[in-house]
Amino acid sequence: MQAVRIKLYQNLCNYKKPTSFQLKETYPLPPYSTVIGMAHFACGYTQYEPMDVSIQGKYFSKVNDLYTRYEFAGATYEDDRHNIKITDDNKSYGMMRGVSTAELLVDVELVIHIRPNDQTKLEEIYQAFKTPSEYISLGRREDIVKIESVDIVTIDEFELGEDAPESVKQNYDMYVPYQKGISATVYNLNKVYAQQEIKKGTVIRKWEKVKVMHVALSRSDKTNSHINNLLEADETLCDNDNYIVSFV
Repeated sequence: MQAVRIKLYQNLCNYKKPTSFQLKETYPLPPYSTVIGMAHFACGYTQYEPMDVSIQGKYFSKVNDLYTRYEFAGATYEDDRHNIKITDDNKSYGMMRGVSTAELLVDVELVIHIRPNDQTKLEEIYQAFKTPSEYISLGRREDIVKIESVDIVTIDEFELGEDAPESVKQNYDMYVPYQKGISATVYNLNKVYAQQEIKKGTVIRKWEKVKVMHVALSRSDKTNSHINNLLEADETLCDNDNYIVSFV
């Protein structure tokens, strides 16, 4: 099988956890929904193209930054309650403007593999990142990416260490499917969604979640044992440059 491998760099970025509000916390790596959204934006897709993604990377440090936060609930404007007044159709609505904090990752390096179900889309995805029509971001819209390289690579499978590469390139943290034998942080991450009408005129996104582990290979003193556990899994994949690949 083949996949598109993209190496990216970001100076500062936030991959927001959907349950964080007062402090806009970030995941250590972008979730699958964010990467798939980036790929669809780059390719100009208006409908979902089924694909599997492997995400690995590392960052140097974390910092906190201030940003302006707006809250709007459609409430009638009250002078003592709201600091912004919005008028529409002779009706006045109140909005709150304040300061909040966002957690940012610094000097992020990512290696992303994208494997579309339709393998004829490989060249299209490759060209979309090789010569993008507009600047590409990952995370917030202002989190611009620097594309270091884009390649179409061949993915091979290794079982129980058999024919495993002698020099596995794995100095990056990565998401791997939930499995026993590796001590790591577990996340339930969004991948794709379907629109669901909950009442007439109201449509929400119903997310398909995947259970994965964030294996901190880049900073762990157990890096070798983690790599061995990955190589001894039932299905361990590597590309032709010996990067471990873990599709979800």
